[in-house]
Amino acid sequence: MELTFLGTRGEIKIRSRRHYRHSALLVRLGLARVMIDCGADWLDHQRRVDPTAIVVTHAHADHAAGLANGAACPVHATEETWSLLGDYPVHHRKAIAHREPFFIDTVSFEAFAVEHSLLAPAVGYRVSAGRAAFFYVPDLASIHERHEALSGVAVYIGDGATVLRSMVRRRDRNEIGHAPIAAQLRWCQEEGVAHAIFTHCGRELVRSDARVANARIRALGLEHGVDARVADDGLTLTLDHGLAIS
Repeated sequence: MELTFLGTRGEIKIRSRRHYRHSALLVRLGLARVMIDCGADWLDHQRRVDPTAIVVTHAHADHAAGLANGAACPVHATEETWSLLGDYPVHHRKAIAHREPFFIDTVSFEAFAVEHSLLAPAVGYRVSAGRAAFFYVPDLASIHERHEALSGVAVYIGDGATVLRSMVRRRDRNEIGHAPIAAQLRWCQEEGVAHAIFTHCGRELVRSDARVANARIRALGLEHGVDARVADDGLTLTLDHGLAIS
């Protein structure tokens, strides 16, 4: 199973890689080319990726507005997300349920509820093929059923909005916003996840020198016993019996 982080330049690898804010991930295995999230920057540009399916984490514009003119492939999202994207002309809509795995070709996706937004309920995906598995959640304050979500995954791909400062707020009994990278690394440590990559980066990382930012996240990861880094446009991971990064 191969994973490629997509910036707004699509799959084109540029000489000077940089961290990006608007997230998308392409999962490839066999005939499957699954794009996770399709934000506003991808409007009218899906052909650059030519996905066989799209899976959406939540309805915020930077994760779903690239579907505003439709999609040439099936699109998978929760009922809550579809209710917010009702005007989008997506003809092949697939409704998914929490904790009910579904397959796209030979790749399994399982949606876990996460706290992030009251208006646009979000999920993270545990994605697996054979013995290889990863967890993808670009926006979150916390994960419901965290142990079940992260147990046995090779890599956690998480929210890079903030490094140390919490952006989590409480509304009644709900949490909204973004958990810091430091907290997410602690979750990885507690659940035995050896590798973490952070995407959908906030200003703190996007505006800093890429080498300095990556060194900072690597050092923070080492404090938690986790090999951690920031995603770049075009970064590719291969998950099989282990993890290879190119």
